[in-house]
Amino acid sequence: QVQLVESGGGLVQAGGSLRLSCAASGGIFSAYTMGWFRQAPGKEREFVAASRWSGDSTHYSDSVKGRFTISRVNAENAMYLQMDNLKPEDAAVYYCGGSHKYYSSTDMYAAVGAFDCWGQGTQVTVST
Repeated sequence: QVQLVESGGGLVQAGGSLRLSCAASGGIFSAYTMGWFRQAPGKEREFVAASRWSGDSTHYSDSVKGRFTISRVNAENAMYLQMDNLKPEDAAVYYCGGSHKYYSSTDMYAAVGAFDCWGQGTQVTVST
């Protein structure tokens, strides 16, 4: 099973940008659908974005669509989340996840249970 490590979190002002990274090791990265989730204090982990193995098929939550971009470089075993126009409500711990499961539609990965493995998370704080 692939091991995942997130990085790139930090403190940013509202309206600013951050780029999160997820480094994978120990597995065949290109075989996984990859995703980003986030969890704010007192809330459940929620879906942010997902990318199929090729990177050509992606899906976003409505709350981030148009502001966040998921991408992956299979040759580098890496996935990224470019976050623009950040809002205070985007503040959370962000987790990358890997899924070996097959679903016919990318939007079916918008659930915690669709993913098999997780990183340790990286904190994103957005100030007003």
